[in-house]
Amino acid sequence: QVQLVESGGGLVQAGGSLRLSCRASGIIFSITSMGWYRQAPGKQRELVATITSGGNTNYADSVKGRFTISRDNAKNTVYLQMSSLRPEDTAVYYCNARASGSSWYKDYWGQGTQVTVSS
Repeated sequence: QVQLVESGGGLVQAGGSLRLSCRASGIIFSITSMGWYRQAPGKQRELVATITSGGNTNYADSVKGRFTISRDNAKNTVYLQMSSLRPEDTAVYYCNARASGSSWYKDYWGQGTQVTVSS
C-alpha cells in the first residue's frame, strides 16, 4: 500500500501563487509516476500534471507555462508550484501515485486539498 499526504492548499487572489506538496509513504519502490489531478464542483476529475520516476513531465494545456511539477526522491515528495492563478483553477487538488509493473498498475490517491482563487 501507498499513503499520500497533501498540504499547501488555501485561498489566494487571482495572479497569486501557491505550492502544493504530497509526501508518499509505504511501498514506494513500486511507484513509477506521481501527479496532480483536480476536480471542480460539478466537473469530472482532470489531470493537471504528472512526473515519472525518470523526471519526465506532462501538463494539461490549461496550466502549461503557469504550473511546474517537481519531485524530491530523497523525501518521497512531489510538488506543484502554481503561479498566475486564475479563478478557473479553483478546485480540490488530488495527489496521485501510480504503482506499476510489466502487466499491472494501481493508482493511489490523497485526500485532496482545496485551492480557491478569488477574482
